[in-house]
Amino acid sequence: MCRQLSGAAIVLETLKDMGVDLIFGYPGGAVLPIYDALYQDEGIRHILARQEGGAVHAAEGYARSTGKPGVVIVTSGPGATNAVTGIADAMLDSIPLVVFSGQVATNLIGTDAFQEADTIGITRHCTKHNYLVRDPKDLAQTIVEAFHLATSGRPGPVVIDLPKNVQTAVIDYIKPDPNKRMHRGYRPRVKADPVEITNALDMIAKAKRPVFYTGGGVINSGPDASKALRELADLTGVPVTSTLMGLGAFPASSQQWLGMLGMHGTYEANFAMHDADLVVALGSRFDDRVTCRVDSFSPHSKKIHVDIDRSSINRIIHVDLPIVGDVGSVMQDMVALWKEKHYQMQDISAWWVQIDEWRAKQCLNFTKQGNEIMPQQAIRSLWEATKGKNPIVSTEVGQHQMWTAQYFGFDSPNHFLTSGGLGTMGYGFPSIIGAQVGNPDSLCMTIAGEASFQMNIQEMATVAQYRLPVKIFILNNRFMGMVRQWQDLLYDHRRSQSYSEALPDFVALAKAYGWNALKIEKPSQLEDGIKTMLETPGPVLVDCQVAQLANCLPMVPPGAGQTEMILESDITDNHVKKPEYTPSAAPSSATTIRG
Repeated sequence: MCRQLSGAAIVLETLKDMGVDLIFGYPGGAVLPIYDALYQDEGIRHILARQEGGAVHAAEGYARSTGKPGVVIVTSGPGATNAVTGIADAMLDSIPLVVFSGQVATNLIGTDAFQEADTIGITRHCTKHNYLVRDPKDLAQTIVEAFHLATSGRPGPVVIDLPKNVQTAVIDYIKPDPNKRMHRGYRPRVKADPVEITNALDMIAKAKRPVFYTGGGVINSGPDASKALRELADLTGVPVTSTLMGLGAFPASSQQWLGMLGMHGTYEANFAMHDADLVVALGSRFDDRVTCRVDSFSPHSKKIHVDIDRSSINRIIHVDLPIVGDVGSVMQDMVALWKEKHYQMQDISAWWVQIDEWRAKQCLNFTKQGNEIMPQQAIRSLWEATKGKNPIVSTEVGQHQMWTAQYFGFDSPNHFLTSGGLGTMGYGFPSIIGAQVGNPDSLCMTIAGEASFQMNIQEMATVAQYRLPVKIFILNNRFMGMVRQWQDLLYDHRRSQSYSEALPDFVALAKAYGWNALKIEKPSQLEDGIKTMLETPGPVLVDCQVAQLANCLPMVPPGAGQTEMILESDITDNHVKKPEYTPSAAPSSATTIRG
């Protein structure tokens, strides 16, 4: 016998069928039917953010740290538009989200009704797919398909726009068929062709200077993918580097680890990529922060590209062997076939000798500035104090983000949360809220800059309301650090609008929200301050006053090739001693930055 349910009740019923027990959101008029149904339903927990953007970022952090899709509810108009930045962020970083946005009643669509916005049009280019549900009979099946789209293939955000009268309509509820697909043409390829696997292993075994170039796809594929990567690296002895989004998929403590590559990558990673005779791209997409100047990227190598997203292959860099498939599945097949066929690598000892020469540059060494706390030192101290606790760490965007990637050694997947593709200031703090909710027994902390932290500082109230024990470690240099660095090194010290003339007393502000807080001003206070942060129950904010003019190096300037790196030895009084770089006529990376 069919039950009669409202559209709002169908939303919650279907979510529970999909295994959802947690939602992030913010109520408003166009979604009040769903919130009323939520009031009467004890099966789903709701986390109330203080702004819709914060809700979406929190859902991203939950998804990235747990491997489950994040679910968000926002109202129409400004609720939906406030959510767009988070949705676009999830799209670029392949984070599975299902976002429900309220909409005016179907008879009012297109009339410029109160709080109406063309959510479908606005989100068309920053979602994997979006739906406007006009018939309540389609609602349950649409939700089922949205979850399938968000979590399969290359993950990403899906938006479901719900007119208010669809939420209030009462219909006979028919349980959706999880195997029914409205978009029958969407069939991501998971298993690769065995011939391609064989060809790849043949190329790896014959290479004299191979590199595994890994990305966020390894983490998105799940923990088995990281295990397969480690086993493949162990079997072959090939050096491993990673994009920002791939950190943690391969242990930073391994001798085969070269560090992150790209614009702020290590000397050894960038030079190894440049001089390699074989680059094996595993779940990475050759983005501009990695390739730098495309025409000079890894010019001597053959290239294998493994990715589940067919459109990513040959999009930027031409490859010799494209392999479409889930990177975890592909690597597992590689490991199995390597063992079965008893493959043997060429002698690559000379390659490791060369890599060790590049490592000897010690490109991450830094010079202390008087009695000031160097930000690199602060992050390294934070890592030393927490590495035994296997923390989940998020960052905002800017210098502190790159310093964290360089100096905080990640050995586990799903433990580093950051905004890579969109570079979203304001991402880090709400994302750690989502991570803490999804991982209540883990140490969850955000490394932030004072500028980025203020982008979503209102979420301190969310932490207080739900008594979340998150830790916020602010590297406070009173500048928008990365903007200031570019202005000093590339714009002849013209520091236009990058200094914060007015900052709040972060310690007092935190206490106003009911947090614990402390300030660290001298290197001698660093160790005890971090210890106090970790031993204090509940949420803690640390305002760590760091050297104002420290630069994040190495750095590949815009328009330069991956080996044309600025090192600390190239800087005198914040001037670059090397000749200025000019953008190449060839396609080059975008130079817009924030943070």
